[in-house]
Amino acid sequence: MDLQTFLKASPDLRDDGRATRFAANWTPRMVNKGACLVTQGDHEAHEYIILKGCVASRIYGQDGRDVCVGLYVGPCVVTPNIARTRDGVSLVSMEAITDTLVAQMDSARLTELMIKSAPVRNWADGILRDELSQRADREWCLAALGGQDRLNWFRARHPDHEGIFVHSLIASFLGITPVTLSRLRRTDKSPEA
Repeated sequence: MDLQTFLKASPDLRDDGRATRFAANWTPRMVNKGACLVTQGDHEAHEYIILKGCVASRIYGQDGRDVCVGLYVGPCVVTPNIARTRDGVSLVSMEAITDTLVAQMDSARLTELMIKSAPVRNWADGILRDELSQRADREWCLAALGGQDRLNWFRARHPDHEGIFVHSLIASFLGITPVTLSRLRRTDKSPEA
C-alpha cells in the first residue's frame, strides 16, 4: 500500500490534501529480510510506518536471549518512538522478517507537525492510544491466561500471524516455549488451527 492511501484511511487526514501534505514529510526506506530497522542500544529518533512487509520487535537480555514484544504486518504504524526509547536510545531491536518497505520521519519533525496541525496531532494521539490499549491487552493476556487461552487470544487478535511469523517468535510473544506452542497447536481442535 502506498503511504497516502494508508494515511487517508484515518478520519483525521481524509480531507483537502492533508494526507498528501503529511505524506511529503515521510521518507521511504527499503529494509532487506534479516536486516534491522532499529537496533537495541543504538541512538534512535524516528517514527515508522510499515507499508509492506513484516517486522518483529525484540528485547535482548545480557545473556543474549531475546523476548519478542511486537509483531507487525504492513500496512501499520510501529510503536511510537516515545514508547520504545529512553533518552534517545532504542530499547528494542526491530528485524525485517521479509523484505520490508517503511516510511520514516524524525520524531522531532512529527512533534513540530503535531503542534502546527490539529489533524496530524489527532492522528498521532490515536496511534499512541491504540498502542497503549494493545500493550495493556497483551499484558493482561500474559498475566491472566494459561497457554491455550493465550493462543486463542492471539488468534482472535492476529488471525493471519500464525501463517506469517515463525512459531518461535509467536511463542516468545505469548510468553510460552516453542515446545508448548507446538503442543497447543497439535492438540487444538478449533477450526482456526
